[in-house]
Amino acid sequence: MATFLYKLGRLAFRRRGWMALIWVLLFVGAGFAASAAPAAPADTFSMPGTESQKAFDLLDERFPQTNADGATARVVVRAPGGEKISAAENKAKVEKLVDRLGKGAKVSKVDDPFKVGAVSKDGTTAYATVSYKVTGTELSDKNKDALVDILKDTRKGGLTVEAGGDAVPTEQSMGGSAELIGIAVSAVVLLITFGSMIAAGMPILTALIGVGIGISSITALASTLELSSTTSTLAMMIGLAVGIDYALFIVSRYRAEIAEGREPEDAVGRAVGTAGSAVVFAGLTVVIALAGLMVVNIPLLTKMGMAAAGTVVIAVLIALTLIPALLGFGRRKVLRRKDRKKPFGTPFTDANAKPKLGTRWARFVLRRPLIVLLFAVVGLGAIAAPASKLELGLPDEGTFATDTTQRKAYDMLSDSFGKGFNGPLTVVVDKEKGAGAAAKDVGEELKKFNGVVSVSPALPNKGDNTATMTVTPKTGPSDADTEKLVKKIRSDISGVEGKTGSEVLITGSTALTIDFSQTLDDALIPYLGLVVGLAFLLLMLVFRSILVPLKAALGFLLSVLAALGAVVAVFQQGHLADVFGVDQPGPIMSMMPIFMIGVVFGLAMDYEVFLVTRMREAYVHGARPGEAVVTGFTHSGRVVAAAGVIMISVFSGFIMENDDMIKMMGFGLASAILFDAFVVRMAIVPAVLALLGKSAWWLPRWLDALLPNVDVEGEKLHKQLGDVNGGAAPHSDPERELQRVR
Repeated sequence: MATFLYKLGRLAFRRRGWMALIWVLLFVGAGFAASAAPAAPADTFSMPGTESQKAFDLLDERFPQTNADGATARVVVRAPGGEKISAAENKAKVEKLVDRLGKGAKVSKVDDPFKVGAVSKDGTTAYATVSYKVTGTELSDKNKDALVDILKDTRKGGLTVEAGGDAVPTEQSMGGSAELIGIAVSAVVLLITFGSMIAAGMPILTALIGVGIGISSITALASTLELSSTTSTLAMMIGLAVGIDYALFIVSRYRAEIAEGREPEDAVGRAVGTAGSAVVFAGLTVVIALAGLMVVNIPLLTKMGMAAAGTVVIAVLIALTLIPALLGFGRRKVLRRKDRKKPFGTPFTDANAKPKLGTRWARFVLRRPLIVLLFAVVGLGAIAAPASKLELGLPDEGTFATDTTQRKAYDMLSDSFGKGFNGPLTVVVDKEKGAGAAAKDVGEELKKFNGVVSVSPALPNKGDNTATMTVTPKTGPSDADTEKLVKKIRSDISGVEGKTGSEVLITGSTALTIDFSQTLDDALIPYLGLVVGLAFLLLMLVFRSILVPLKAALGFLLSVLAALGAVVAVFQQGHLADVFGVDQPGPIMSMMPIFMIGVVFGLAMDYEVFLVTRMREAYVHGARPGEAVVTGFTHSGRVVAAAGVIMISVFSGFIMENDDMIKMMGFGLASAILFDAFVVRMAIVPAVLALLGKSAWWLPRWLDALLPNVDVEGEKLHKQLGDVNGGAAPHSDPERELQRVR
């Protein structure tokens, strides 16, 4: 592989004009296709194979007039000063409100609270349910603002009026500022790392081109592949991070080759052949982790994962082709100012210079590996401790900020109608004939369950083959007792099913949340096995070792647990909530663990490949185990640290978003990269390798013969080029820097 990539890098260097033109045309073409493509479909959420999804589909088929997936708004009204909402003056105001709501654009119906009995027992509070003909994502801002204006006008009459539901507008997000913050910090880090504006600008420029092509492609294919507007969220986050990092490693290796005395074209070829090989395999691990999300069997996650994986592939291709072309244009300009006047072809590294920070750190770890290992593991273990109290759920309006109308409406309903009123269960009774009568028997049985407050009368459809009821639990939608109640009903209702000859299904937002969590729990182990297993085989090919991939996987699990612990501490337990803008601590999103495993595993393996590949390269070329560790940190430590800071800055920018899911994703990923890059890879990896010695690179002969040699370290390439001293330029003597290492 190294030989092929060496030739590819030199080709891109020589044909830099054509290569740059190709990528510009791809960028423009993708943008044009996106602008001409039909609008993306509305966000949809489905979980094939679950009971709640089966019931939802049945309702959509048997009760088409109800428009089950249409937007809704629940407008809650409370009389002032303890007055009755049914008092003549207050009732007239509510009826006027209902009338105005019913005249709204795209509104299909409004339930009058006085006609449907939606008035609290104390008579102070009522609510009106507004149903729309379209989904929440299809409602325009004008439609949502019209609803808000009606609420404001009604408040002027003295009533307390709040509303919740997907038809109610939420606070606007930053509108792209998150990405800009991450890019700005990345630019500063790159400038400090390279000491050159041109070198710092290349990774950012190419990352933006890659993300632009990726997002535009997603937009262009959105209608054809049914990709919603949220599909590109993960692609944006991952594409920016890996795009900058992959380019960073190629540019850094080019500068190192120039410093060793290479001519520019040869330096580019060697950079792509060696660092490019690491980029390919690092990209493969990310793609495996993202594409593996399909095993969860949740279409939303599958589409997000595949879209992000496609963006990673683009980032890899750009690093291997566009970066060499730009280096052909830049040549000297990517070097530090003091090095630009030095002639090509002669080394300008100072073997007697003061050792770099990475070198000094590696030597420190080699002297005290056990202490460093224990300190790092115990520290991450302490941070991971809160993960043992992890509570999963999906965000609802009970987790909104207390000053939002959604949260106020939620609290008013809980106070006046009970906690379970915000999470009702929809029971669907399916029978070929006589579903209404069967539903009455089912309803009587449901009333016997402990934790059920009320069961509404059965509502059959015209064909009398399906009937629905609403069950109000005693506890709230995110309460553990509510989940137990749903599972109890599902397990114990079989008796009445057999008696009535019907099938009873439970759905609704609360049941969907429970099924969603269960689906993710069931998929976690298979997904972890698939991703870790495939990546383990991939890393065995790269490092020709069993213990190094094993160490990489165990270190990843430790960093993920620590990141989950940090997420629980902030978003669930509320520690430092004000610092990170968490308005209301609550359960962690159900998808967070499996999402973090997928994304973080791929990114963590990036650092493993980039750092340890250089160690493997030195070891293959004759360095002792300790020397190999120091060589890896000497050449890659600073770059890996910079890459880690860049990824952290990109992900941290999303913490400032108002969307709870995006905020939590950004915090979790930034925390995981912090722990993995700076604790696991920078401390645990060298400590473990120091303790293992030569055993770290052991591979049974039969397995070595069985595995194909992909030559990531470029051994075959160096032999073909006639290199000496393990690929160093003839004028250099890298061993002098390692004399102090045992």
